[in-house]
Amino acid sequence: MITHEQADFICEQEIESILAKCRRPEPSQVRELLVKAREMHGLSMEEVARLSFVESPELLAEIFSTAKQIKEEIYGTRLVLFAPLYISNRCANECTYCAFRATNADLKRRTLTQEEIAEETRILIRQGHKRVLMVSGEALPPEGFQYILDSIATVYETKIGPGEIRRVNVNLAPQTTERFRQLKAANIGTFQLFQETYHRPTYAAVHLKGTKRDYDWRTTAFDRAMTAGIDDVGIGVLFGLYDWRFEIIAMMQHIQHLEQKFGVGPHTISFPRMEPAVGSEIASKPPHAVSDADFLKMIAIMRLAVPYTGMIMSTREGAEVRRATLEVGISQISAGSRTDPGGYKDGEGDPNGSQFQLGDHRSVEEVVSDVVSLGYLPSFCTACYRLGRTGQDFMDMAKPGEIKYHCHPNALSTFQEYLSDYASPQAKTAGEKLISIELQHMDGQQTATALPMLNQVRRGERDVFV
Repeated sequence: MITHEQADFICEQEIESILAKCRRPEPSQVRELLVKAREMHGLSMEEVARLSFVESPELLAEIFSTAKQIKEEIYGTRLVLFAPLYISNRCANECTYCAFRATNADLKRRTLTQEEIAEETRILIRQGHKRVLMVSGEALPPEGFQYILDSIATVYETKIGPGEIRRVNVNLAPQTTERFRQLKAANIGTFQLFQETYHRPTYAAVHLKGTKRDYDWRTTAFDRAMTAGIDDVGIGVLFGLYDWRFEIIAMMQHIQHLEQKFGVGPHTISFPRMEPAVGSEIASKPPHAVSDADFLKMIAIMRLAVPYTGMIMSTREGAEVRRATLEVGISQISAGSRTDPGGYKDGEGDPNGSQFQLGDHRSVEEVVSDVVSLGYLPSFCTACYRLGRTGQDFMDMAKPGEIKYHCHPNALSTFQEYLSDYASPQAKTAGEKLISIELQHMDGQQTATALPMLNQVRRGERDVFV
């Protein structure tokens, strides 16, 4: 039996009390909160709750425009792109909403060999990717945890021409502090883990067996990761299992806990909504389905609440919804995703081996072309993680606005790499035009940094960053 801390920082009674007293926000209160949010110091749990009950179209429009303003102030037009890399769908847990659950006989089980992982990586590199999110079901093969470490090394060691994966983030089961130290030594970027739901009764009802039944072991995983030196962690909830308002207030409690204990909160927040999954009835009929309107409102509110935190949108959502989320706070998106082991080599992927149903089936180039047409700058940058600008160090640069003198030139440099090495002639023309526009809007210091970097890339140099 594993002994560990209790997640007493998640207090359901406090959450219910906050929600009960914030149900009828006055328009004047909402506008005061938006003025405060524009200062970019964040919001309290009570303030988040109050905004969550706003239904007035006029006030919602003001929330959305404020979220967009804050996102643009911090991130500019940058939009980070990545791809998930599923290496195994074997699992020892019984989670009623997930196709990977242990007793699901309809799922085709597969654990990739190291050569298969290398082949998947080569395909992603040829698409132009520089960062991946490695995902594994919560059951290890006979090699044990070494399989995970070997898989990370395989991705980093795989090269194709001028291309390579420069950052491996991981989405894995909660680990011991010692195993987190091993992940840190393996040079992972962000350790990502979704709580699924912070509501204990619901958590118990949907997790029927396996170590994932242990709510506290999962909720305290970031404490162990950060104790082990991993200062970039990514949180998320599977929206649809329980009331979304409860979940975002609980998420705020979790963030507050990490800030108080470690001095810095999560590096990213993800917003997965439940999607149909092979062998799961609940996934097709979420007990607390989140409407598109509430989904956008939730994302906008969290951008106001934790302005400097990266916010991720996966290909669970369709193209139209993903476009809308970019306007209210999302700063990272996946592109060309497959959610089954070996799915990139298989082309369209295998729905009977996938974790959930994809909403966006477009290729990387189609996604890139779309975001360029919307005026966003695709970024494949991984510089901060290799230069130690992580955790508190990143926030110390981000909050006074200094990070833009690194991030924007690096975004341009990596986008130029993509255009030079992987884009079609049509996409390259549109991309070069966007780069020209971006340069026109940069200040002198940014331009003085970015122009030499772009010229280096155009001359054939790669991995040029500051």
